[in-house]
Amino acid sequence: MQAALDWLNKNHEEIVQGLAELVAIQSISTDGEHNPEIDRTAKLTCDQMRQAGLHNVDVLKVGQSLPYAYGEWLEAPGKPTVFLYAHHDVQPVNFVEQWLSDPWKLTRRDGRLYARGSADDKGAISAQLAAIAAYRKTGNTLPVNIKMLVEGEEEVGSKNLLKFFETHRDRLKSDVIVVCDTENIEVGIPSITYSLRGIVAVRVDVTTAKIPVHSGMGGGTLPDAAIALNAILGRLYWDNGPLPIPGYYDEVRPLTDKERAGFNKLPADAEKVRQSIGMVPGARFSTEKGFSDYAQTWRRPAITVIAQEASSIKGASNQVLPKASAIVSCRIVPDQTPENVLKALTAFLTANPPWGCEVTVTPAGPPVKWWMTDPNGPAFEAALSAMRTGFDRDPVAIGGGGSIGFVGPLSELFGGAPALLMGIEDPASNAHAPNESLHEGDFKKLMASLVGLFANLGKLTPTTVK
Repeated sequence: MQAALDWLNKNHEEIVQGLAELVAIQSISTDGEHNPEIDRTAKLTCDQMRQAGLHNVDVLKVGQSLPYAYGEWLEAPGKPTVFLYAHHDVQPVNFVEQWLSDPWKLTRRDGRLYARGSADDKGAISAQLAAIAAYRKTGNTLPVNIKMLVEGEEEVGSKNLLKFFETHRDRLKSDVIVVCDTENIEVGIPSITYSLRGIVAVRVDVTTAKIPVHSGMGGGTLPDAAIALNAILGRLYWDNGPLPIPGYYDEVRPLTDKERAGFNKLPADAEKVRQSIGMVPGARFSTEKGFSDYAQTWRRPAITVIAQEASSIKGASNQVLPKASAIVSCRIVPDQTPENVLKALTAFLTANPPWGCEVTVTPAGPPVKWWMTDPNGPAFEAALSAMRTGFDRDPVAIGGGGSIGFVGPLSELFGGAPALLMGIEDPASNAHAPNESLHEGDFKKLMASLVGLFANLGKLTPTTVK
């Protein structure tokens, strides 16, 4: 293992250059306009897989999906097979005026590597391939078998991923799942995520008439669809208590005393958060009383209005608007069922509509179930030990407020394979936002942790890894 670690140190600039080549391609999946770039990134990922020493490398698709890059190394008989996941598609570059450097050119600044996709999730591609190459370039072997899949449509909900898994089940079947698409709680604190929230998203449509009417003729007489919609959405305001939706918390799994105590011990800096997002002076956090920010983010439901539309400001006209719409995104937690969340939310939003307007609530995409596992057992011990060595400090087990919908179903598909979600981002990474970045020191430590993880898992067998 030491030779592999030495190789990482010696070849760090080459690894960073490989990441620079990845982020230079604008593989945006959210607008449907960058499919050629996504094809290029998949091919480049395959080239880098071959360079790292993987075999049977290929670009794969299922149906009309965007491309997946796949590679494997299966020459460790009797050893566990590790499934590595990452994704090569990225978010668009929004608020471009706030970027301090070219979002498509990897830029070093203040100990960080800035570019769109540097943290989410092309950094994971580079980290995983570097750990593989570190072994293959020194001893020409690996302590474990590897199957690596890099998806091309994660940022649009991985809509074909479960079908892909089912189609290629035998080819992908593994003993352990490793994902590097989550967060470290702070720079320098290695974090392994053992729970994720799910998503239920709905579209709310309000209709008051078929056509708009001049506000000088109808204003004050005719029902305003935009005001009606906002009156309905205003019902969701929770102040600093629970969401005011009847029955919404009936299925929520309570925090144990051990979990609550563990969350309270984690470092937290509310003022740093305020400054990092430019929170206006008069605004306060909306956390429920009696819960820490971590408990709120990881184990309590949340509702966000992520889009609202009635008329464009640019094309505004003096009209009473007949229609207005919004998309409401709900983060769900153990043990909430998507069906019951949808039912409770629909009833709440459609009851007693303002001015008797028509209100419809329909699903905005398929739901994503929450996921939670027990962060104990041989695979987790292997990961925690590797992270402890790689970061030179004790790791922490944390929750995640986001969603990675495939983790639970893939674990089940692989017969209960442990899923190890090892952090690569940190609170300053700005994933999906301007000035996305990867902390270079943590990047190095993650690669060293992956080298250690492969070594630790190599001491186990497929039957003893769970």
